[in-house]
Amino acid sequence: MFAVLFDRFGGPEVLQMGTAETPAPGPGQIRVRVRAAGVSPVDAGLRAGGTPMSARLALPHIPGVDAAGTVDAAGAGVTGVAVGDEVFGSVDVARLGGASAEFAVLQLWAPKPAGMPWEQAGAAGTSVETATRALDRLDPAPGTTLLIDGAAGGVGSVAVQLAVARGVRVLGTARPENHGFLAGLGATPITYGPGLANRVAGVDRALDVAGAGSLRELVALTGDPAAVLTLSDFTAAEHGVRLSMGRLAGEPDGGHGLHAAAGLFTEGRFRVPVEASCPLPKAADAHTAIERGSRRGKIVLTVD
Repeated sequence: MFAVLFDRFGGPEVLQMGTAETPAPGPGQIRVRVRAAGVSPVDAGLRAGGTPMSARLALPHIPGVDAAGTVDAAGAGVTGVAVGDEVFGSVDVARLGGASAEFAVLQLWAPKPAGMPWEQAGAAGTSVETATRALDRLDPAPGTTLLIDGAAGGVGSVAVQLAVARGVRVLGTARPENHGFLAGLGATPITYGPGLANRVAGVDRALDVAGAGSLRELVALTGDPAAVLTLSDFTAAEHGVRLSMGRLAGEPDGGHGLHAAAGLFTEGRFRVPVEASCPLPKAADAHTAIERGSRRGKIVLTVD
């Protein structure tokens, strides 16, 4: 099969088109012919060699953890899906990649709604899983207020919508140019950066997506470290805050959220914001865009 590969760590320029062995689905997995694959900051970090997980990669490596496509094969024990079905989801987290290719093996998936564009479907998997897992752990009650710090990015924009669907009032921090975008998703926009206590009050729960050093302020706003969850700040324990890392840390995943998100999309209550898309051979451009930061939603690779 054709795939995006890198055989050494470095900048986006190390990404090349090449060929790789077509993967076989294991028990409980499916293989899809990929139509779109999301690109995330995790992919860029692994490629750069800048994360502890980079040492686990066998090179050459195919990046990408999210994909959407048509089912091509199913592993042992898989039911409820047939060859030719359109699905979206994410790869086995232990593989740390494999989606930016002609074929990908998915561990978590849900049927793709007929009206959902491939770009949105390809970008949805881990953002929906992560946002669902975070909301499950924070468990904000309907009518309470949740502050999402870093709400305009891929995970944050999804978390906003899923929380609103649960009946939660959402405050979302973002740069001023992204305030209209957040309001369109159902959040009350708040200016991003230090000094949150001067701009907001009455917060019941807080979710830190940005990992930009706001945990002390978020604990002060909620009045309780247990009311704060971070997805990316590894100083969490210093503040008594929970850090959620998903299956890699033995946590229950939020895979059930994929089916819920598909239902909300069909009802017109959910979308996966896509900032930009480009064809698979332009993967280096997608990684460059990811590294610029300050995004509205996801970056996606499309497969013709």
